[in-house]
Amino acid sequence: MFNSDSKNGLLQPKPGPLPLASGGLQPPRQIPPTPSQSPFDRSSSASTGTSVIGTDLTILGERITIISANRLQVDGDVRGNVHGKQVVITEEGSVTGTVCAEEIEVRGGVRGAIRAVTVKLHATAKVDGDVTHQNLAIDEGAQFDGRVRRSNDRAELMPVLDPEVIERSRTDVSAQ
Repeated sequence: MFNSDSKNGLLQPKPGPLPLASGGLQPPRQIPPTPSQSPFDRSSSASTGTSVIGTDLTILGERITIISANRLQVDGDVRGNVHGKQVVITEEGSVTGTVCAEEIEVRGGVRGAIRAVTVKLHATAKVDGDVTHQNLAIDEGAQFDGRVRRSNDRAELMPVLDPEVIERSRTDVSAQ
């Protein structure tokens, strides 16, 4: 009926139905909800999964940066920068801006710089911009117009996934 609390050694009631004096069972105690997190706080549950920018979406704006801590699949149109751990731009997707990730696969279009440890341009890719990489694969049929530079410095290629760092770098540049 009781559990010992390992933090302070006190006895705590076990969850579940409690016996009534009449011999029946009382329903389990309802635990009050914890205060909800502000919608403006970063989510702590974003540790896995894939985020998708759907074919019906166009995201545009001045100085916009989309940041994904995991896998980001771009099926729609982004006119801004994209940072992620892994970014996949599908046949329907396009990005006009810088794409930076540990791994980038392009099946659609990119007009802007690509910076990643591993870059793969599939046969359907159309890229107009410079590519900085450690590992690069370009399939036959891919359209590419730009310069390629191999970097030995992995840190130079890693994406910035902290919004505050990106925001600070923007204000530092505009203050000059």
